[in-house]
Amino acid sequence: MKLRIDLKSTIPVYRQIVDGLRILLVNGELNAGDQLPPVRRLALDLGVHFNTVAESYRTLAEEGWLDIERRNGARVVPRAVPSRADPQTEETFQRRLRELVAEVQSHGFPRGRIARELRQLAENLERS
Repeated sequence: MKLRIDLKSTIPVYRQIVDGLRILLVNGELNAGDQLPPVRRLALDLGVHFNTVAESYRTLAEEGWLDIERRNGARVVPRAVPSRADPQTEETFQRRLRELVAEVQSHGFPRGRIARELRQLAENLERS
């Protein structure tokens, strides 16, 4: 499992873990039935407190991605993706995308590079 966090980021660590795992889930790198690493092991691997990882797992369980059982850990469950997003999700997506673009621009990331990255992402989405 490829999961990285940035301890210097302004994004909370638990959120980075949730987002990173969600990417692996959506991309099919984690599939229904897969067992996630135990909370304490992942916490040690990432250099964070185990409660941070536990909170991340709970968040993904609330979203319907994981089943968490005492003594058995966290397992990926089958999850149907809705065929259409609700208007709130669309608005949130647009807002977060604009925020991300503004943030990287404020750190000196060139507009042309941002555009290339977005085009590449769009092409990859259309192919899958």
